[in-house]
Amino acid sequence: MAENEPLNEKSKSNGKIVAIDNDRLHGGKLPSHGVFHKEKGGEVLEHIQAPCCRDIHDPKEPPDGGMRAWMVMVSAFLCNGVIFGIINTYGVIHKLLTERLEEQGDTEASSKAALVGSLTIGTTFLLSPVAGCLTDKIGLRLTTLIGGVLSSGGLLLSSFFTYSTGALYITYGIMFGFGAALAYTPTLAILGHYFKRYLGKVSGFVTAGSSVFTVILPPGMDYLIKSYGLETTLQIMSAICTFVILCSFVYKPLHPPPEPPKKKPGRSKASMMMRSIINVEIWKSKKYVIWALCIPMALFGYFVPYVHMMKFVQLAYPNRDQNLPVMSIGVTSGLGRLIFGVIADLPGVNRIYLQQLSLFCIGVVTILLPLTSSYVLLIVFSLIMGLFDGCFISLLGPIAYEICGPSGATQAIGFLLGLSSLPLTIGPPVAGIIFDKSGSYTMPLILAGIPPIVGSAILFLMRFLKDEQALKESKHIVAVNGGNGHKGVEFEKTADLEKTLASKQTQPLMNGHSKQSLQNGCMENRLESDTQVTAATNGQARLADSESLTDALPSHKEYFE
Repeated sequence: MAENEPLNEKSKSNGKIVAIDNDRLHGGKLPSHGVFHKEKGGEVLEHIQAPCCRDIHDPKEPPDGGMRAWMVMVSAFLCNGVIFGIINTYGVIHKLLTERLEEQGDTEASSKAALVGSLTIGTTFLLSPVAGCLTDKIGLRLTTLIGGVLSSGGLLLSSFFTYSTGALYITYGIMFGFGAALAYTPTLAILGHYFKRYLGKVSGFVTAGSSVFTVILPPGMDYLIKSYGLETTLQIMSAICTFVILCSFVYKPLHPPPEPPKKKPGRSKASMMMRSIINVEIWKSKKYVIWALCIPMALFGYFVPYVHMMKFVQLAYPNRDQNLPVMSIGVTSGLGRLIFGVIADLPGVNRIYLQQLSLFCIGVVTILLPLTSSYVLLIVFSLIMGLFDGCFISLLGPIAYEICGPSGATQAIGFLLGLSSLPLTIGPPVAGIIFDKSGSYTMPLILAGIPPIVGSAILFLMRFLKDEQALKESKHIVAVNGGNGHKGVEFEKTADLEKTLASKQTQPLMNGHSKQSLQNGCMENRLESDTQVTAATNGQARLADSESLTDALPSHKEYFE
């Protein structure tokens, strides 16, 4: 039967497996859709009707394809690329601002010009929790729209204040940065609404947008500044940011927002208000707490090589290209996001372990940077660092969905980025202070490599925690129909269930599934490789021995929902 073929009234399935009336069977009027039976000597032994695969499909599951899903992916790619492409290429503007301030006789021209870019990246990450909370309150689409308006407006206003760093702190640093935060968090969150099986690949593709735009924008901006001036360049960049506004109309959420908190006696109005804004459920997840604390800890030294690489090359390898190591990191970072996005979707791959590996490798390579005496080897280390940087970035969204589920992923991403803003901002200046006192980058880079290694090691604590998301989903009630009456069988979170889920912790997050059968009101767990089958007939459930039936039947999880 074709997937889109309609069911007739007699054979219409309610999404369950039902017993077929023997009179109808012997009368020769078998339902034409999904009926499986065995015969022995003309006697019918067993008849089970399987629902159409369209009935099996859970409407809550992401579609993993379709026109709108691909449009969402491309829109998220453009949003990510525009936002971080502009942020990452601030160095082009920084150079011109410094020259203008020096012409005005400002002795702190470089630091004042640098503060504009620092405010932008700091505001983007620091206000990400606000973006997450706002997304849950007003929706993904409207939050992204506001972010696009703020970022575009901030750049447009900046074009009128290019000689005033004080005004640029507000327009470029805070206004554009806040708009970038409001647009970036929904860009990661929307992907889980449309993709599940391919979430790793799609996240890798979307996050690679920043690498693509970081390569394209600098020469374009340099040309515009030389030909038309900084004011016109900022206005053109403002026009480019309007793509974020257009993309926001594509962001149609499929999952409902988190449910409002229930009123409990003794809970104050302030507590209720806080709970209505902040999704406190994500902080009840021990796995998320560990992840959200370990990642910022690992990022204390993460940004140091990016900021100090050019100065390090100038001192350690004079007369060598200072830009090549940074460019190498940028190129392989984009490739790493695509490559590890595909790897993350492979069966049996644990995404958290993959992110641990990326942090460990980034830390080791950072330590090795000052210890090499070969410029070629430095380039090789830069390529490796960029590859695992791409791996780390591409897994942030998928892991947030894995730990907190669709309802908590948006704020989970927002709070993680907010917590990361402090170490990302503090790390490079601390490394600069150590360099000023020692006159060498050996100690700063070695110290910068330690936090990623320590953070990746502490993440192993997550292995010893129960899968709280699976336990939550396993609380269910299943009704099994009897012959002439109705018998209810209730399944709660028992010791056996906890034991089964605990045993799954020793396996990768993306592993096989289990078959479950119900016989005389008892549930027997039997681990199989790929599919889950539950069949209920006359108060008993039997596994169908037909391979085609096994492929067609829905999982026990779908029945429990």
